[in-house]
Amino acid sequence: MLPLYITSGEPAGIGPDICLSLADRMDERPIVVLADINMLRERAKILHKNIEIIEYQQQAQSSAQGQLYVEHVSLNEDVVLGELNPQNSAYVLEQLRRSADYAMQGQSVGVATAPVQKSVINDAGIHFSGHTEYYQEFAGVDRVVMMLATKTLRVALATTHLALRDVPTAITAIRLHQVIDILLHDLKTKFKIDHPKILVCGLNPHAGEGGYLGMEEIEVINPVLEHYRTQGIDMSLSLPADTLFTPENLKDADAVLAMYHDQGLPVLKSQGFGEAINITLGLPFIRTSVDHGTALSLAGTGQAKSSSLHVAVDLALDLARH
Repeated sequence: MLPLYITSGEPAGIGPDICLSLADRMDERPIVVLADINMLRERAKILHKNIEIIEYQQQAQSSAQGQLYVEHVSLNEDVVLGELNPQNSAYVLEQLRRSADYAMQGQSVGVATAPVQKSVINDAGIHFSGHTEYYQEFAGVDRVVMMLATKTLRVALATTHLALRDVPTAITAIRLHQVIDILLHDLKTKFKIDHPKILVCGLNPHAGEGGYLGMEEIEVINPVLEHYRTQGIDMSLSLPADTLFTPENLKDADAVLAMYHDQGLPVLKSQGFGEAINITLGLPFIRTSVDHGTALSLAGTGQAKSSSLHVAVDLALDLARH
């Protein structure tokens, strides 16, 4: 069977630690970690984990419990736990490149990603704004949608890693149509929700308060939403974000569309941090991710929680079955 690849991410952080926990699993298809195999063996020793690390050579079957398939990617310099090194930025990006290339070539079912440190990649002189944007560019698609999910809540974003001052300008009718089309398509095809119900956050406080606190809802957002509503799509008009995320409002919703990163994600992460996952919608392959960062101070301590990675792997495998 085709493998699911896992990028181990920033080597000085907890990415390698949580990837080692995948040896506890047995799955229906190979799970393959992209990492420096020597670094991973050293990290297993530091964490006192007795794991058989096996170089992946197109094995068709899943590894056994206590084993971990690894495809070797060479580090540029040795890793010091908790210390970022721009010299290893190319190593991190090579993991992403391979994972995307294999998926695009039909050599894998997709990828689940451990965290990277955006700052150190940029410190190396390489422009990098995040996994989502990297995979979008690699796949050559006009738009992708970042969606985070817990067991009870899905939040998609109209904009992603963008300075707050730039958000209003980025909220255009064209962008909203692209985002909503992708969200509807993937909820139906990937999540098998035939008639999704979507709640939409306004951009401004109180969703603009009838224009007194901003005109974006009246001039841009609601006209787009009306277009879908007239087609029978179960979608709200702009709602005040401060009251949208109440249990009563959310009980029948399949997804929430937030206008910007820190409008929707704090609520979701407060409900399920460590159990939430990031899904990139609109790609021609499956991509899921953890909901947390590199946690440099926890690397090699044994205190890193791997639950989000396991949920990300579970969802990727589930999506691959459809």
